[in-house]
Amino acid sequence: MNERRAIGLGLSAVLLWSTVATAFKLTLAQFTPVQMLTAASIVSALALIIICQCTGRLKQLPATFLSNPWYYLLLGLVNPLAYYVTLFKAYDLLPASQAQSINYSWAITLTLMAAFFLGQTIRKQDWIACVLSYIGVIVIATKGDVLSLQFDSTSGVALALFSTLLWSGYWILNAKNKADPIISVLLGFLVAIPFAIMLSLYEGSDWHHINGEGWLAVTYVGLFEMGITFVLWLSALKNTNNTARVSNLIFISPFISLILLATIIGETIHPSTLVGLVMIICGLVIQQFKSKKASQEAPSQG
Repeated sequence: MNERRAIGLGLSAVLLWSTVATAFKLTLAQFTPVQMLTAASIVSALALIIICQCTGRLKQLPATFLSNPWYYLLLGLVNPLAYYVTLFKAYDLLPASQAQSINYSWAITLTLMAAFFLGQTIRKQDWIACVLSYIGVIVIATKGDVLSLQFDSTSGVALALFSTLLWSGYWILNAKNKADPIISVLLGFLVAIPFAIMLSLYEGSDWHHINGEGWLAVTYVGLFEMGITFVLWLSALKNTNNTARVSNLIFISPFISLILLATIIGETIHPSTLVGLVMIICGLVIQQFKSKKASQEAPSQG
């Protein structure tokens, strides 16, 4: 294992993910959420096809799909199709700082869904993390006026929270998938693209007004939110003996993202957004704590 290489790859992924909230807003200035999904998915699929060809994976594609076509159809409909349409619409309705911060609660949602669908145990610290994180979501959504429960966009908040359900559902569906993860992601895009094109035609999307800056922005989203960055992150995890050290790098991302949103597109970051985000991140950190019993048992496992 190469720890320095793993940290470098992990940091590269985190820094790229830190830019996507800004890229989302720049892209949504010219694209509808469905148009954005369609164009970015095509870019992502092309990038992943090139990566799979260069790494000798592409020949696995037909056999992987044919081994369980209905399963991969469902995966593609959940992510990227439903997830990204929902997420992009949330970004369209909310300030990017709010949408991004609320979306970070997906790991808490995953814990609850894994308990329900996979029968996993919810520990005491999971409940503490859950309460803390969702209070953080309310602080962000109400701009600190928690008791009023007044939202700038109720639909935007609902969609941002629904996106966490879709993303968590995708990983639950993917939990027992033994196929190459990059091939699985590529199959998701290949499944989603025809449906995205049909949705685009159904909404009567107008593509003529989109200029060069818009196409550059959506290409960036396709490459660095939905494509290459996923490969960098998987490579980082593959090259480390300490998965937690690499995984914890992701906590840097939302704070860098807020700085970029403020400096590049001039978005005003409400103090309550920062407070709520810190609460969500604290919840995620608490969730990672192992109980004494688990720590004692850990060396004998595996």
